[in-house]
Amino acid sequence: QVQLVESGGGLVQPGASLTLSCAPSRTIASAATMAWYRQVPGKQRDFLAQIMSNGSKTYVDAVKGRFTISRDNVKNTVSLQMNSLKPEDSAVYYCRARWGKEAYWGQGTQVTVSS
Repeated sequence: QVQLVESGGGLVQPGASLTLSCAPSRTIASAATMAWYRQVPGKQRDFLAQIMSNGSKTYVDAVKGRFTISRDNVKNTVSLQMNSLKPEDSAVYYCRARWGKEAYWGQGTQVTVSS
């Protein structure tokens, strides 16, 4: 079973920045597609951003220009840099790793944006 350990969540004020990190127990260098999602209680888990093994990135419109996904195949981590945070960005953020048909999720990290 692959473990994904997320870190970096917390409480910040509107307009602040935060960087989330995800460290899988399996190497991501070998064709892993990494993604970040978020979920608000009572709602579905929403896709935010994805980075493929070739570095190609995809973002949902709601975070385009504010969030940046990146991967470090040497450190075996994936990050989500979040800028200009808004109260509506408050959610539990999840990392997902996919190797072919195999997909794994992290336990989630809480991000709260409030003054």
